[in-house]
Amino acid sequence: MSLAWEPLTPDDAEALTDLLAAIEAEDHTGEVHDLDDVREQLGHHLIDLAAGTLAAREGDRIVAFGYLPVRQSATESHVMRLWGGVHPAHRRRGLGRRLIDWSLATAPPLSEKVFPGVPLEIHLNAPDSNQGLKALAEGTGFTAGRWFAEMGRPLSGDLPAFTPPPGVSIVPWSPDLDEGARNVRNESFLDHWGSVPHTPESWRDYIVGSRNFLPGSSYLALHEDRAVGVLITHTFEGYNEQSGERRAWIQIIGTLREWRGKGVASALIAHALAAFRAQGFDTTGLGVDADNPTGAVSVYARSGFEILQRSTNYVLPVTPG
Repeated sequence: MSLAWEPLTPDDAEALTDLLAAIEAEDHTGEVHDLDDVREQLGHHLIDLAAGTLAAREGDRIVAFGYLPVRQSATESHVMRLWGGVHPAHRRRGLGRRLIDWSLATAPPLSEKVFPGVPLEIHLNAPDSNQGLKALAEGTGFTAGRWFAEMGRPLSGDLPAFTPPPGVSIVPWSPDLDEGARNVRNESFLDHWGSVPHTPESWRDYIVGSRNFLPGSSYLALHEDRAVGVLITHTFEGYNEQSGERRAWIQIIGTLREWRGKGVASALIAHALAAFRAQGFDTTGLGVDADNPTGAVSVYARSGFEILQRSTNYVLPVTPG
């Protein structure tokens, strides 16, 4: 049967969920997307389904897809992150290459529409377990730009005991503290590679408005009523169901630059880990830039986290035309 190439639509949520499950079963990425996760992805305000997605259809099945949202903001360049995949049974037939070629043609007009005149880069992330994707990226002009790690730890046994620095208190997230949380995230990530500020809309859409957000498992560090650190937690029910464990995923952790090195992050983590265990979670995890300038990897290691999986972020600058 020949393939039909068309954009994704909201009605594709079930077919795309099935494809993502087949990809995860083959590649063992640990990224499990249930139907509601996919519906949320297809409804995000930064994705133009008609122009920024492409799917290869075999009858009622989707066997490959590309998803190319614009970014919520841009600094020196506009980074568009390509997400996609090919069904294991359809690999090595040129589908991945077609998605790459599509992204190179599609990204410039989408980028120019929202950030005119700003240089454009396309990024894609390849887990070390997916050598085929890494070969495809390198064979189509992408270069390795950064290395990331997924870290995790069980919540059984001894947990770290770090106390906040004098004058700092750890409090639960609440709506009235949310703007302070967003501000800490934006300021603390200014020197993080590839990071751009969250707008109120993207913060709501991707972080605190997501179905995966756990307000009762998210915390701020306050000093004189000012937020100086933040820890935002999500959980992914698809992963929990498939793995047979409940995992609290630390989506964001950040400390204002002038408060780094004083134990704020360690205190936030220690507080969160104890809370996660009391709330019935079995494990916790987070993602980290291996070259993070704040020394985050060592902070997490001191809190009992170990590297579980590594990935490479590939970069390709794109010139319109």
